[in-house]
Amino acid sequence: MKKKVFLRGLLGFPIGISLGYIITILISLVNANGYYSAYVPQLVDVMGSEINAVVLQAFLSGVIGFSFGASSVIWEMDEWSIAKQTGIYFAITASVVMPVAYLARWMEPTFWGFVKYFGIFVVIFIVIWLMQYAFWKNKIDKVNQEIENKRKTL
Repeated sequence: MKKKVFLRGLLGFPIGISLGYIITILISLVNANGYYSAYVPQLVDVMGSEINAVVLQAFLSGVIGFSFGASSVIWEMDEWSIAKQTGIYFAITASVVMPVAYLARWMEPTFWGFVKYFGIFVVIFIVIWLMQYAFWKNKIDKVNQEIENKRKTL
């Protein structure tokens, strides 16, 4: 199990970097008036240079990807309820995303900045969870229907 967690985390690291890069492109398309903004400007102030800001943001995006990938093994714990799996997965990913968002200056470093960012995280988490739930429920229903159809023909 530890090996599976680590290997999924390793796979998640570059995926996190890739998604972080895609997000900066999308944000730049919307907010940067034709320019590419690879980082939050406040991060340069903290890091001392643009390259240090980009490297830190890429690393932190990888850390988020690692945490999502590594913790995905939770969904294979068949003896756990879906509520327990979801709660533990949420707790792990939120406990990584929130400090990373603070370090990368993706949120305002205030109480209300934290609340706002956490709220956005919760909404995105719920939307993705509901989409995955609907997808897998549909797939399972189809398999069950095929099994039922085979039983009827026997």
